[in-house]
Parts: sequence; C-alpha cells; structure tokens
Amino acid sequence: MKNTPVRSSRRSNRPPRNKRLIAVLATLGVFGAIITVTQVSNAGTWGRGRPPAAKPCPTAPAPATSAPGTPNPTSSAAAEGPGTAAKPQTRSYQDHGAVQHPGDGQEPGTLAQRGRPGSGTNCTPSPGTSSSAAPGNPAALEPLGADCSDSGLQAHDGFQNGPRCVGTAFGEVGGPEQNPTLLIAQAPNSVRVNQQFTLQVSTRNLVRDRFLPAAQGGYYKESSFLTEEGLVRGHFHSACRMLTSNRNAPDPAPVPAFFVATEDGRGGAQPDTVTVTVPGLTQRGTAQCAVWAGDGSHRIPMMTRANQVPAFDVVRITVR
Repeated sequence: MKNTPVRSSRRSNRPPRNKRLIAVLATLGVFGAIITVTQVSNAGTWGRGRPPAAKPCPTAPAPATSAPGTPNPTSSAAAEGPGTAAKPQTRSYQDHGAVQHPGDGQEPGTLAQRGRPGSGTNCTPSPGTSSSAAPGNPAALEPLGADCSDSGLQAHDGFQNGPRCVGTAFGEVGGPEQNPTLLIAQAPNSVRVNQQFTLQVSTRNLVRDRFLPAAQGGYYKESSFLTEEGLVRGHFHSACRMLTSNRNAPDPAPVPAFFVATEDGRGGAQPDTVTVTVPGLTQRGTAQCAVWAGDGSHRIPMMTRANQVPAFDVVRITVR
C-alpha cells in the first residue's frame, strides 16, 4: 500500500495574504484621518485665540568695538561712511570712530522690523537689547526708565538745583507744521568792550505768554501746554558767554555774562521779531550769544520728529 499523506482535519485560522494587506491599508487610512482631524482642530484653535509665536525681529549688526579711549575700527556694517551729497548714507555708519545714525536711526525697513500695523511683519524684539549694545538696531527700544521711581536722586522741587530727578510729565506736543522755530535775524559781527548792542530775534509758532519764574520754584515744574490753535505757550531766552577756546566745548558751570527771558504776550503762527538789548560785555575776546525757546517751565519745546531742528540759534561776536 502506498503511503498517503495525512491531511489535518483542522482548517488554518490565518486569513489569506491579500486580506491581510487590505486590513493593514485600512488601519493606516483610519490613523491618517485621525491625524488630519487633529491638525484641523488645532489650526482652528490657534486661529481663534492662540496664534503661533511671533518670530524674532531682524537685528542690525553691531559695529566692532575696541579698547576704551581708542577709535572703533570700521566694521562691515559701517564701511561706507556718510556717502556723498548726491547719495548720502541711509544706514548707521562710523565717522572718525563715532557711530552716526542718519535720520536718527530711521533707516529703511524700520517700520516693518518693528512689526507695526500694515507692515506685514509680526516680530518680537529680543529681550535685553539696548541701543548701546547694537547701535542702529530699531528693535533696541528697552528704556532705562520713564519716571523717577527707580532713581536714587532727590526729587526735583522746581528750583534750579541738581543732581535731581524731574518727575514732571513732558506734556503736549504740537503737529510738525506747528513746532516752534527761532532765528537770530540780526547781530553785530564785533563790538567794543562795554558797548551796548542789540539782537533781532524772530520766532514762529511760539506764543510768548507763559513764564514760571525759575528763582521762585517754577523750573521744570509745569508740563508743556498748547494753545487752542496747537501752538506752544512759553517764552524765549537770550544769553551771551565769553569763550576761552574756539576748539574745546566751554565749561557749563559759570554764569553767562548776559541772560534774559522774554515774555511779551505776543507771538503766533506767523513769524515776528523781538529786539533784545545787550547792555555790553566787559571782557575782550569771543562772545557766544545764543537764543532758545522755552515752554512755560523753561524747557526747549518738544519737536514732533527727531529730525526737526529745535527752536534755537547762536552767533559769535568779537569783543575788542
């Protein structure tokens, strides 16, 4: 008798190969659907209340530094200098070792880098940055302070003493077309010792009707205020001091040879002229005569933009 193979009476429980493949594919499809639903759900949550984190603002490279007391070497970010009259530099540059910021750092891209509305950029300045660490960096806006709460100095009390910390608010600032300006329209080139002379001073956008006497405690005591037309209320100062050098900045401490504050109740949007009489200067040499506007509490009026010239002017007069 031939040996006949014995077949098992039990059937195999394993599904055919094609059925196993279908089951695996089905499982992968269900898993992918779950992931997709989860991602859509998270996207909806972010859109309603928790947006993705803002990316850091781009920063300008800081110029290279050197040992104290020596000029900074020229860096790649400040290698072009001030440019030319026809094409001046628009980014921060170095000039004889000093960092210069054209337009007070308002180089192209500032608005976008700060993430202002309409810039199309949402960025966050890096913490701990400062203008001293990265000159020209528009994101370096962390202030040292905005009041006297962290100052170790005595509070200013309206008298002309220092060092003090002035807690008076800056106050009101007008529009750029209404900021005050000032010009010494006429002054002599030279005078004799003790000779009386005059300065012709023209002001614009300065209503000369506000003056808190500094000697009575009105110094830095009052915020700046505007008229109903948006013009600064205040006065202007005139002073002459004798220079000891034409090459070095003068000592600020000595009292000037001449000083007056002019408050005549006039002035407005149209320029006008005031005559200031100097009784004479008693010392031969070069006199620096300056005139500058002041608000009611003797500060130079604020300007709307950083690149607007404040209301001041200065001339040099030879006293022979």
